[in-house]
Amino acid sequence: MSSSKDPGSQQWVLQLCHGYDGPFLDCARQYAVLFSGTPYKVCTVYLTGAPSAEAENGSASDEVIFLGYSSKDLRGLKLDAMRRLRRIVAGRNFRFCIAHRFKPIYVALLATRVPVIGVHHAFGVYSRRMRRWFVNCFRSRLLLLGVSNAVRDEIRTHLPNWESARIETLYNRIDVAAVQAEQVSREAAREALGLPDGIWVVGNVGRLHPDKDQTTLIRGFAQALPQLQNGSLLAIMGSGRLEGSLRQLAKDLNIAEQVLFLGQVPSGRRYFKAFDVFALTSDHEPFGMVLLEAMAAGVPVVTSDCGGGREVIDGAGLVFSLGDSTVLANRLIQISDMSGEERALCTTRMLDRLGDAFSDSAVRSCFWQMDIVSSIARSAMAS
Repeated sequence: MSSSKDPGSQQWVLQLCHGYDGPFLDCARQYAVLFSGTPYKVCTVYLTGAPSAEAENGSASDEVIFLGYSSKDLRGLKLDAMRRLRRIVAGRNFRFCIAHRFKPIYVALLATRVPVIGVHHAFGVYSRRMRRWFVNCFRSRLLLLGVSNAVRDEIRTHLPNWESARIETLYNRIDVAAVQAEQVSREAAREALGLPDGIWVVGNVGRLHPDKDQTTLIRGFAQALPQLQNGSLLAIMGSGRLEGSLRQLAKDLNIAEQVLFLGQVPSGRRYFKAFDVFALTSDHEPFGMVLLEAMAAGVPVVTSDCGGGREVIDGAGLVFSLGDSTVLANRLIQISDMSGEERALCTTRMLDRLGDAFSDSAVRSCFWQMDIVSSIARSAMAS
């Protein structure tokens, strides 16, 4: 735990996260930096996970607390977590809470009396009747955020009696300059991934799982291959239970030598400049952070029209209908035929899109302009 002495009048924001695994450490950072330059300090509490210097540093918070539960510990009523959170909240002047995912929202609402901003990163959260009943009980002090309009709209469908101002969108975002500084050159990226120079490469990152629909990706690549540059490759970062069947599909389509399974690549976004195009074929993508990382690398992007991907690349990339390998193939061919001038224009559009909608500064402005957030802030400042 890191801490600092502060007077009792100091205003605090509690951020409650299930854990810091995978993308959720950066989610904590994204919300902590919303309060940079404000009178608030941020205390981030992780329900699961051992104390970690990397997680503490990556949280961008004034204080970080690790409660150390396992996921198994958080089944059921979670009474011990509530007791410990009450003790944390009692020690200082917390004005509101940001809670990521349903379990932290549940704990925050029962353990505190402050307004709660609940952030949802996935579809289907309120398809369960008991969850709908629960949040309806706390509707007066709860604001729900979806990471895309697609997630927001699904929540609104499940909670039809809520006023729209209580179910809003706040996009995921990246520190564009930091991501770009982390990404290595095209030459270094290709060397690290074992990709040859001078070959046109389609990149994909994701679990080898039905949700990611790499079947359509491989089929689309196979259809496009005769019109792509000689020797073109499809490189897939990720692992999962479908690897065997996807390898077999590539063999059946006679492109086994052109499809590379790179496995799990630590810090994979560092190597996105190795690709000439990035393709996301997911059938149920709430947002698509990898699209932002590919755009930061200046790599043209194509995505399925399912979920939040269309919103992310709006005006800056190409879209194909979910599962339509023929249209995907045409999109790959279209990008491969781009001139140098067209690619430069594409890069400019992508960077503009990142800055306008998915940078920390752009989303910070959206957050503070939300009516309910402004109301909470005014109330806190007045007390």
